[in-house]
Amino acid sequence: MNSPRREAASFETEADEMATVPIPARTTVTNFDTASRHERIEGKPPLVQVTRRAIIGGFGVWSRLSTAVVRHLGWYPRIEPYVGYGTDQYSRLICRTVYGPEHSQEGAVKRGIRGMLAIAAPHTHVRISIDGVPLNTLQVGASEVYDKPDPKQMTSLEYAVSDTAGYLDLLAEHELPVGVHRVSYRTSRRKPVGANLYTIPSSAKVGIISDVDDTIMVTQAPVFWKAAWNLLFLNPKKKAPVPGMNVLFNKLADLFPDAPFFYLSTSPWNVESSIRHFIKDHGYPPGPLLLRDLDPRPKTFVPSGVQHKLEFAEQLMADFPDMKFILVGDDGQKDPTTYATIAKRYPGRVLAIAIRQLSPKESLGFSPMTGITTTQPMPVTDVPVFTGTTGSNLLKTMLPYLKTHMA
Repeated sequence: MNSPRREAASFETEADEMATVPIPARTTVTNFDTASRHERIEGKPPLVQVTRRAIIGGFGVWSRLSTAVVRHLGWYPRIEPYVGYGTDQYSRLICRTVYGPEHSQEGAVKRGIRGMLAIAAPHTHVRISIDGVPLNTLQVGASEVYDKPDPKQMTSLEYAVSDTAGYLDLLAEHELPVGVHRVSYRTSRRKPVGANLYTIPSSAKVGIISDVDDTIMVTQAPVFWKAAWNLLFLNPKKKAPVPGMNVLFNKLADLFPDAPFFYLSTSPWNVESSIRHFIKDHGYPPGPLLLRDLDPRPKTFVPSGVQHKLEFAEQLMADFPDMKFILVGDDGQKDPTTYATIAKRYPGRVLAIAIRQLSPKESLGFSPMTGITTTQPMPVTDVPVFTGTTGSNLLKTMLPYLKTHMA
């Protein structure tokens, strides 16, 4: 194996070949990173604190042992690039550094279990460029993004550093033409890997935020064992789409040509490649995926599904202040109440809510007895709510409304 000093020297040589006019970038600080006192572990009941700290400790032990094993096998960090998005003023770039063998493939479609067993490569140096132009990042000491910044240690670097779970979430401050751009990520001893970056026009007035599980892709999330099988072991090529939803989404794309599609899911980043390939293979409009970190954090643990969706909805509302949104989800989990909360927090910013209704068998896993259900009631809100069991049902009711009220 090469020594760290030799690897660093090689890395510097590679970087010298890149362009010299940098794009400024800084680490993104999300609501999860800056959790309120109530959301932090210290604010939870004693039993919850003990349980969560035990899980965090166990995960830390597993991480150290697994890292030692793969390093002994000669594995070294590689990058999993994720689709980014931005405006004509700035872009949000997300990737993750994990360990892999020499010939491992980045971003390839694979079963969920393989992604879930990925071993994070923390504090890895990553060089990034957008359309060939490199990024310079502002590194705030050695602290995690949810720690208090130390202004004394602020320095501009030609690389970014992933956090303890391997994630890298950057905000690049620059002007880009509207359209699809290419982001290149490089780390030592690896060839560059790329991901698309969708630059959304500031003139776009409508955007679509859609759930994934049981909204566009059948996973039977309310039934734990079926959801686990579909997420972890089912061949990604055999995942079934929700009937008619791709038709609905493409009709929305025709009605609002500039509208971006954001796929917001409580699924972990570990299965990003599976979802991304599903969206492409089944003809859904392309767009960034907004998934969640699975790894427990020492100060805030793991964000709940509702917390995660509310956080990213708030992020998108702030990123695109002149945009109104159509929210698409299902009644198998908590989308109805989550979307109602979003509509209440941001009056006038939600055009419509579409809720796909799960069948009793999907929500319970068996033929139910009369009166038994696990689905949520429809949200109580001033925003129009459209329901249906398929995309075709939703299409017949929601599309005429949108055509009338957006004319």
